[in-house]
Amino acid sequence: MKNKPIKVAIIDNSIDPEVYKPVEHWGVFLGAPWESFRAPEGRLPDLAAGFSHVILTGSEASIVEREPWVEEEVRFVRAALRQGFPILGSCYGHQLLALALRGPERVRRCPRPEIGWIPLRIEQKSAILGEPGRAYAFSSHFDEVIGLDQEFRILASTPGCAVQAFELCRRPVWGIQFHPEIDIPAAREFLANIIRRAPANAALFKEALRLVPHDSGLIRNIVGCFLAAARNINCRG
Repeated sequence: MKNKPIKVAIIDNSIDPEVYKPVEHWGVFLGAPWESFRAPEGRLPDLAAGFSHVILTGSEASIVEREPWVEEEVRFVRAALRQGFPILGSCYGHQLLALALRGPERVRRCPRPEIGWIPLRIEQKSAILGEPGRAYAFSSHFDEVIGLDQEFRILASTPGCAVQAFELCRRPVWGIQFHPEIDIPAAREFLANIIRRAPANAALFKEALRLVPHDSGLIRNIVGCFLAAARNINCRG
């Protein structure tokens, strides 16, 4: 399996891809063949169709107010987990991984949303995030992951979100609450798109757009580590 050609299945969870463009964001950095699938439209890949890795993107949807398409995606994620695929979830995808692995008790609404460029505390050394310390990345989330058990390594946190990144022990599975794939120009475009649509939380996005952006470029190490991960063919659970 280690010599299998890389082909990434990007599960696009965006509701309005003209406002939030996760496939475009990830495609800039992957440097490997990929194909995207619109989960809200019921399109998910056949895992036997030559894919080697799975990315679960963010979404404007809430993980705690789930529509029927989400349950179908949870079943897909559990199948990919059973088959040992390397999986990387960002934001909503991070929450979806926690939901699929441990159930609805492990996700909730945030006490306070994190919108804009935030300082992350990298808690421990890992292949995907590197050395402990401080880093910056773009964030936009109203839900979060909580209370993971000892089968997870917590890799990063913020004062307002204890699980900013996790790794499933002994498995090529990672969840990242922030958006390393959204660079500064893309983040500004995203914020402007959201504001233009005038959501109920427009003030939060306007405040974020006024911030001085800071991006530590974690995406390059994240993608490199993820694509280097081999499928765990001994996995059954």
